Amino acid sequence: MPLAFPLAPPARRLVRRRLLHLVVPALAACAAGGDGAGGAAAVADFGPLDSLPTPAGPRSAEPNLAAAPDGRVYLSWLEPQADSTPALRVASLGAGDTAWSAAHTVAADRALFVNWADFPSVLPLDGGRLVAHWLQRSGTARLAYDVRLASSDDGGATWSAGVVPHRDGTATEHGFVALWPAGDSVSALWLDGRKYAGAEGHDGHGGGEMTLRVASLAPDGGLGAERELDARTCDCCQTAAAVTARGPVVVYRDRSAEEIRDIAAVRLVNGAWTAPGMVHADGWEIAACPVNGPAISARGERAVVAWFTGAQDTARVRVAFSGDAGSAWSAPVRADEGDPIGRVDVELLDDGSAAVLWLERTGGEGAAVRLRRVAVDGTLGTPVTVAESAAARSSGFPRMTRAGDWLYLAWTDPGTPSRVRVTRVRLGAAA
Repeated sequence: MPLAFPLAPPARRLVRRRLLHLVVPALAACAAGGDGAGGAAAVADFGPLDSLPTPAGPRSAEPNLAAAPDGRVYLSWLEPQADSTPALRVASLGAGDTAWSAAHTVAADRALFVNWADFPSVLPLDGGRLVAHWLQRSGTARLAYDVRLASSDDGGATWSAGVVPHRDGTATEHGFVALWPAGDSVSALWLDGRKYAGAEGHDGHGGGEMTLRVASLAPDGGLGAERELDARTCDCCQTAAAVTARGPVVVYRDRSAEEIRDIAAVRLVNGAWTAPGMVHADGWEIAACPVNGPAISARGERAVVAWFTGAQDTARVRVAFSGDAGSAWSAPVRADEGDPIGRVDVELLDDGSAAVLWLERTGGEGAAVRLRRVAVDGTLGTPVTVAESAAARSSGFPRMTRAGDWLYLAWTDPGTPSRVRVTRVRLGAAA
């Protein structure tokens, strides 16, 4: 079912979605197959789901979650105001609490760009400072929108004016942002459409490429140098970032000249960004954007990436681990149950295993938000159904974060009206 306030899917993405209609039925017909070890439920499973009240109102959607260094959890989401103006909202939950703080508005504007797959975020930092990102239209063209960054020093009650991290000045697409702390500053990664400026075929499949770029935001709002990390990426898949003991690692869906769209990683080493390297060579050749980006989590030298692929006409959610801060990755483990939609999230746990979240088809237009533990050796825990959902865009992307002994999960209930829902699950002693 559609959301109660309008989505704005760019025309280029709609063209690619039509192409995907030819691919998805073939993927959905494939049964689960081995991707390494797995099958035995020997990994310690999760405790029972503990449903939490939602601070989000009717017609809310596009949730995101983040945990602060002090264990506080922040939930952000989009929700229309009484006059239907889209607004980015945020609320927080103290460690061990079940009652959310008052919800605050980060930004509200009729120009705020609302899209099911390209959703805002709030990043909590040391000292209680918050940095948020959202998207805002910069012109009349369908693909003309900018990234905006703002900060708060009072728990989200008030926010600075939005700053645009990219300085190309083109009325093109900028989005799919990942944020991470960088000392006193925050680094922002995004997909950038400046190569489409003035290009023929801008609303179709051609005329330019999306690029991957990064810049930093200082506490005073000043912007650092803007750098290009990859000159040709998949057009509309989410990016993700995590900070390891050796520095940040970013992951995203690459795009080769042969239309191979596999997951790539770039690391910041000794102040310089590495060349892109593949997490795994799936070999997914597809002349369309699957709108299905990767997720990453890290603790010390260890990291884990989860992603969706349709390579070899088989829909899979895959997981790969690294023990050297993302320099090299293990062979992938298959985490789904045989008919995944994808839309993944992942959290690395203390024992080296990973909690993986994704959407799995359940027949027809039905789907379920599923959670599963995956060990480094490929052993799979018992899948948990977090919530019944739908395969439609209106169900969005489920999100997850960890705070202490709890995993917090948020998703869009695509009912009429839609509403953001939240639950949590306690980790076992080995987490």
